[in-house]
Amino acid sequence: MNRPYTAILIIPTGVGAAIGGYAGDGIPVARLIAQVCDRLITHPNVLNGASLYWNIPNAFYVEGYGLDKFAAGCWGLRPVRNNKIGLLLDQGIEPELRLRHLQTADAARATLGLTLTDYVITDAPLNVELRTAPSGASWGTIGNPDSLLRGAETLIKQAGAEAIAVVARFPDNMDEEAVQNYRLGEGVDPIAGAEAVISHLVVKNWQIPCAHAPALAAEPPEPNLAPRSAAEEIGYTFLPSVLVGLSRAPQFILEKELTASYAADIWAEQVDAIIMPATACGSSALLSLSQKPCQIITVEENHTQVKVTPQSLGIKSIQVNSYLEAVGVLVAHKAGINPASLIPKISPLEESH
Repeated sequence: MNRPYTAILIIPTGVGAAIGGYAGDGIPVARLIAQVCDRLITHPNVLNGASLYWNIPNAFYVEGYGLDKFAAGCWGLRPVRNNKIGLLLDQGIEPELRLRHLQTADAARATLGLTLTDYVITDAPLNVELRTAPSGASWGTIGNPDSLLRGAETLIKQAGAEAIAVVARFPDNMDEEAVQNYRLGEGVDPIAGAEAVISHLVVKNWQIPCAHAPALAAEPPEPNLAPRSAAEEIGYTFLPSVLVGLSRAPQFILEKELTASYAADIWAEQVDAIIMPATACGSSALLSLSQKPCQIITVEENHTQVKVTPQSLGIKSIQVNSYLEAVGVLVAHKAGINPASLIPKISPLEESH
């Protein structure tokens, strides 16, 4: 088959994934998988590394709600060369911290050549609140979601934005133990779940790419800082990787029959494989793709705080220990080789009854 081999890499947000649950530590996995497939579809939690990022030419940066709609076959993806990014700043951000974010946006324009519109400040503070689920996963709420959506509308309709970068002020009174555990490379990212709520809301209502960067007060240096958390400690903002990701995020195609078709468009039926942590298989995208001819690969070593296995959902998957082993399965699948033929002992065929 000559069509491009397409894989989806998902590492859910805010579930304490051992790999990909910290500050962009899923990027090496994405870089590796991108080497063996023609198109890699993944999401901001995997590719956002605060001030650090990596350009993966064949990777598609797709927000989680949009990824779910894509996997369900409702939306398609249309690759772009360059998006005009609208910057939406929470009114609750202090003047000095706001200035840091604006300077970061200017740096992205001047140094990386990205295209940004004029920025918009929300007409009310967003009032983000953080929560923790009984499972240990993080989530959150927004006190003024309408203000978020009005700001996005202004950027889209008046500034011509094709993607939205949101910067919301996150509370300083976070659980100190949870924050310290995260900085030491343990536990769950306490803000990741709330970030997903913000981007989901914009994508659901306006159907354009969106990602979020939190605005936080600087923490004192931590001598025992874990390398996986360190990307968030080296700058004043988390915005650079978000702007880079959004600059080439594919646009959503909402009506297949009513939209002019292009050869580069991607639809769910073209997805060959999806790779997930073995205990975090409850995502809408995976459930949708399990009903399609898509190879599901689950990675045992990427432990999470949740316990949703493919077996508990009645989903058949190829179970592997590591992402290195997952790459071997992808190569075999792309080559049309049954991975079972690569083990020393193959069971004989049995008569069907």
